Amino acid sequence: MMLTLDDFDYFLPPELIAQTALPDRTASRLLVAGPDSLEDRVFRDLPGLLRAHDLLVLNDSRVLHARLFGRKESGGQIEVMVERPIGDHEVLAMVRASKSPKPGSRIRLMDAFDVEVIGRAGANEEFFQLRFPADASAVDYIERYGKLPLPPYIEHSADAGDETRYQTVYSRELGSVAAPTAGLHFDDALFAALDAKGVRRAFVTLHVGAGTFQPVREHDLSKHQMHREYYSIPQDTVDAIAATRAAGGRVICVGTTALRALESAAQRGEVKAGSDETGIFIMPGYEFRVADALITNFHLPKSTLLMLVSALAGIDTIRQAYAHAIASRYRFFSYGDAMFLSRAS
Repeated sequence: MMLTLDDFDYFLPPELIAQTALPDRTASRLLVAGPDSLEDRVFRDLPGLLRAHDLLVLNDSRVLHARLFGRKESGGQIEVMVERPIGDHEVLAMVRASKSPKPGSRIRLMDAFDVEVIGRAGANEEFFQLRFPADASAVDYIERYGKLPLPPYIEHSADAGDETRYQTVYSRELGSVAAPTAGLHFDDALFAALDAKGVRRAFVTLHVGAGTFQPVREHDLSKHQMHREYYSIPQDTVDAIAATRAAGGRVICVGTTALRALESAAQRGEVKAGSDETGIFIMPGYEFRVADALITNFHLPKSTLLMLVSALAGIDTIRQAYAHAIASRYRFFSYGDAMFLSRAS
């Protein structure tokens, strides 16, 4: 199947881009989409869609306060978006400035501390390597002085409400610059209802990088190169997957990040515990090794995540589901509504 970027385009009325989170996490709408059916539900209905011995796999990454502002030595204004820490005192970051900072120069951030520009980094030199002061870790500085980085399509700066609602209730491993947003719909009461149903849960960590918001620039998708992200799979999760298979349950990924972590860890067959970086690019034609179903939000046009859900559920199913969601005025993207997708047979 020859697919191009245009195969994953759609028109979204701008007013459907959710700008704020609903007060109740589980009040979001949930579109259950299959090859022959579309069902409008509410997220708190999820226990009725699952059965005993199913396994939810969730990404426990926590969003860093990765957005920092400052000035170059020349006085020019600068914005730093941390991509990820590398070691205790250095980070990779995107830097926005009228002129790029030079290696060896220093940047004053948040009127509080200086970082040194080591040089360009990344496959296409899209990042800068920055060295933070040695008296504390880079993460400590970021968490103390930085701002929560909301996605570029959300038009307000992060406020006190976002500090709570742009983190999952189970987040614990600091490292992402964007939330694993499918998990934002869960709260403790919903987990209690799922526990009562006999639905198990396990965790992976995948730290979402700023590259998740970068557009696909290659019309020929075979030429697209994915950004790389750190992930970790604990042995407890590997064991839970094996137990789920033995009991006849389904492995249901909560979010594309959890799915990408599991599929990355299973590239040589069965899921293996451990940590690595992944640049996995999942598009139609991909053979899934782990995921049976996926809970996910709606994704941007021409994005690799729209390609991923099309690979899982089928291109026609996703096209019909998105057309229905737009006509039914679903809320889109990070603070929007959700979908439940089963893997196409």
